[in-house]
Amino acid sequence: MPDSSDKVLNPEQIEAIEYGEGPLLIIAGAGTGKTTVVTERIKYLITQKNISPSEILALTFTEKAAREMETRVDEALPLGYANMWISTFHSFGDRILRDEALNIGLDPKYKLMTEAESVQLFRKNLFRFDLEYFRPLGNPTKFIDGMLQHFSRLKDEDVSPLDYQKFMEGLGETEEEEKNRYKELVNAYRAYEEIKTKESLVDFADLISNVLKLFRTRPKILSNYKDKFKYILIDEFQDTNYAQYALIKLLAPPPKSNLTVVADDNQSIYRFRGAAVSNVLQFIKDYPEAKNVVLNQNYRSTQTILDNSYRLIKNNDPDTLEATMGISKKLKKTREVEEKTVEFLMSERVEDEAETVAQKIQELSDTYSYKDFAILVRANNHADPFIKELARKGIPYQFLGPGMLFRQPEVKDLIAYLSVLYNYEDNVAIYRLLSMEFFEISGRELATLLNFSKKLNLSLFETCEKTVENNGDLTVVGKSLSKPEIGEKTLKTLTNLITMVHRHMELAKKDTAGQILYYFLEDTGLIKTLTDYK
Repeated sequence: MPDSSDKVLNPEQIEAIEYGEGPLLIIAGAGTGKTTVVTERIKYLITQKNISPSEILALTFTEKAAREMETRVDEALPLGYANMWISTFHSFGDRILRDEALNIGLDPKYKLMTEAESVQLFRKNLFRFDLEYFRPLGNPTKFIDGMLQHFSRLKDEDVSPLDYQKFMEGLGETEEEEKNRYKELVNAYRAYEEIKTKESLVDFADLISNVLKLFRTRPKILSNYKDKFKYILIDEFQDTNYAQYALIKLLAPPPKSNLTVVADDNQSIYRFRGAAVSNVLQFIKDYPEAKNVVLNQNYRSTQTILDNSYRLIKNNDPDTLEATMGISKKLKKTREVEEKTVEFLMSERVEDEAETVAQKIQELSDTYSYKDFAILVRANNHADPFIKELARKGIPYQFLGPGMLFRQPEVKDLIAYLSVLYNYEDNVAIYRLLSMEFFEISGRELATLLNFSKKLNLSLFETCEKTVENNGDLTVVGKSLSKPEIGEKTLKTLTNLITMVHRHMELAKKDTAGQILYYFLEDTGLIKTLTDYK
């Protein structure tokens, strides 16, 4: 795709960039340069319309996208920019609340909880929620995750505890048991909100719901922000949920505000978090005078890929913007590259599929480098079979999904090492450590050490210590035991490992876990192995 600084823009992009005042809906297919359009529109407003950067608010969904937009705007403007609000929805909410939280009775120095911390808070206060059905005697924490997700979705749908109570009271002729369950949820929801307020805690959903509460109950503050932001731009609008769209409408009231939204219903990826593609259709109703611009020129793919993907996505009709609005979203290529047929490989089992993909990569590796290949999966856990097959065939790979960080073998090894330092009697952790390929301890020698640890009634780590102390001869410790079969190379490895563990145990008194892990990687030479990716 041409760099925005080159100003190689097509007519539709220019139309969107130079649009004047009023609402604007940009329907941008994949690879059509929507980020360039948003960036260039911001540049146009500042340089051509003399809008101050501080009067522009640009919102997107991920920190990565926000940083990319910031970088592009900074590069596009001759002297960079200052005081512009470019952020994610949640960062925007956090920034507002840090300044205004006192106006709705919140501590502006609140702590933003992670999901794990939310679970811990709920567990700690479990018996304050007056639960019966949702706190079964045999497993009282069974429903904690589900309830927290439920509360988060309520916030996404802009449902307060009072709204939820009204819903429960209006159930009418509902079975008593089901009504009691809703009553438990209503009371737990209210109690959870009270606990968070009392302890100056908020979760991510609160960043939006509390700003909504602020703007609705403090009209003067809302008026200040409405006056402040003359132009608002929303990227990935199809991924907004009900609460986020409600927030947008407060800042840019229908029907004639200077609101630009960029959307593509075919790329909605946050429906599981309450994102509503219907927001795009609602936008058309809320802002009937909005200008619609469709970007159809694709800068990324071949026409073969575009045609096949279009034919597939047409199966979603009539529930698409294309069918609803009577527009064409069929993408056209701009790159002159060789067209290649799209292959469809079918397998009965996922393991067979992974093997087929790995074999295909090996076949093509004579023509391409391994870094030229990418495997896309729908969810992080679907990558497991492919990871195993690539490792089995010796194909180097990088897994880029953050969701499975703690399931990566290398990360498990590091956690195992920290576990050994914390508790050297953790046999599972020391066994994983000894099993690392880097140490080259054979399965037979591992089995020998395990057997001796059982016979001597010692932990596996202590057995390794005794083995090192007695130069591999454990008959000194157990008179009736035969000498274990530990090779000279393994004995040297154990000596170095035990010495290193003792040294790091001392360092752990004052150094952080991160520093200790760095020492481990450096002392073993693993850091070179892990970073030497081809």
